Amino acid sequence: MSDIFKASNLSFLLQGLGLTLYISFVAIILSTIFGTILAVMRNGKNPILRILASIYIEFVRNVPNLLWIFIIFLVFQVKSVPAGIISFTVFTSAALAEIIRGGLNAVDHGQTEAGLSQGFTTFQIFTIIVFPQAIRKMLPAIISQFVTVIKDTSFLYSVIALQELFGKSQILMGRYFEPEQVFTLYGLVALTYFVINFIISSLSRRLAKRWEKSAV
Repeated sequence: MSDIFKASNLSFLLQGLGLTLYISFVAIILSTIFGTILAVMRNGKNPILRILASIYIEFVRNVPNLLWIFIIFLVFQVKSVPAGIISFTVFTSAALAEIIRGGLNAVDHGQTEAGLSQGFTTFQIFTIIVFPQAIRKMLPAIISQFVTVIKDTSFLYSVIALQELFGKSQILMGRYFEPEQVFTLYGLVALTYFVINFIISSLSRRLAKRWEKSAV
């Protein structure tokens, strides 16, 4: 069992962890940007943009992410790492769009009217008044979606043989056959996912509590 914890094995797993975090981080950043744009489009007054955003959101988030990975990788023939980032961005941006839209709708419309009466532009009202208030309301749901992205990167090895954390563990698994070795290796990988996601969730809860105190 102790053989699992050899420096070479741990270094091998850390390489996979690095790729997992890289794909997750880039996909989360891009998804937040595109999700915000989609939410604004769906909430906007332009009927064409509203319809286009609605079609994208409803279609994408009701198709399994695994299928998007296949489509991006096989149909569009994108290389493994970009395919992982693009597929997660496509899927997660649709999910985040609904979360962000809900947060924006939760802000009192009177805030917008007050901003207009003070001479602010629509963009200024959104960035200075509406969005900062909305982010406090939707932070838990957004963080939950981010955690889902990190966990779901484990699909990438089975679908497109991308050697992220779970993929690296599967490769190592070919060297070990004893039940306690298998249990130890999977336990180590599970613990790694847990620690990362627990830290993210804990930081988000702490930030939310700080915002609540500052708002009082």
